[in-house]
Amino acid sequence: PQNLSLSFRRFGTRKSFCYSLLSKMGKAKKPQKFAVMKKTISHKALKHYKEEILNPNKKDLTELPRNVPNVPSGMFFSHNTNMVPPYRVLVDTNFINFSIQNKIDIEQGMMFCLNAKCTPCITDCVMAELEKLGQKYRVALRIAKDPRFERLPCVHKGTYADDCLVDRVTQHKCFMVATCDRDLKRRIRKVPGVPIMYLAGRKYSVERLPEATLGRGTYASLDCHICYFGLKTI
Repeated sequence: PQNLSLSFRRFGTRKSFCYSLLSKMGKAKKPQKFAVMKKTISHKALKHYKEEILNPNKKDLTELPRNVPNVPSGMFFSHNTNMVPPYRVLVDTNFINFSIQNKIDIEQGMMFCLNAKCTPCITDCVMAELEKLGQKYRVALRIAKDPRFERLPCVHKGTYADDCLVDRVTQHKCFMVATCDRDLKRRIRKVPGVPIMYLAGRKYSVERLPEATLGRGTYASLDCHICYFGLKTI
């Protein structure tokens, strides 16, 4: 206490004494910050990665593994030559529900849209999805059991309809997909040569269908308001 009293007399007040102590204390040094820079991979580094990682044995450095996708023989660049009438259309759950809400007969609406004979197809996964939805979608389930619909069996595990449809059109390029789901459309657009049918404004429309396969290349319009029975091929 005597030392404190002497120190208070020396510095005058407690506040000035505290300031003097703080001034004598050392300050913590902050580490220097460096900006994160993106580095581009050079050709030599990529070659070294292929030699060291992909081919560790280094027996044959010239022949590295290549992942080349198998292209179906019916594909001419992005055009699918297998897509010819009669069209086989894979139907989704929400496509059936929207057709019921807009009071559109599915087979007749497809014929008006494509100007050709169409066969609606439904997979076991879509049928199981309709059965899980309960009594609210009993009308859609009754329409899906129509004998005009072609039933396609599923061998894979699980009943997720979106994965089932994407895998089927990836393996077999003879199908068209009818859906109103945005996520499913986005996934199918990544598969080349697969047209997508959707419902817009109480009518069916098609995207990514070449004009050469529609009415022998003479009809460029895909509108459902065209009278199907009044068309004449040139």
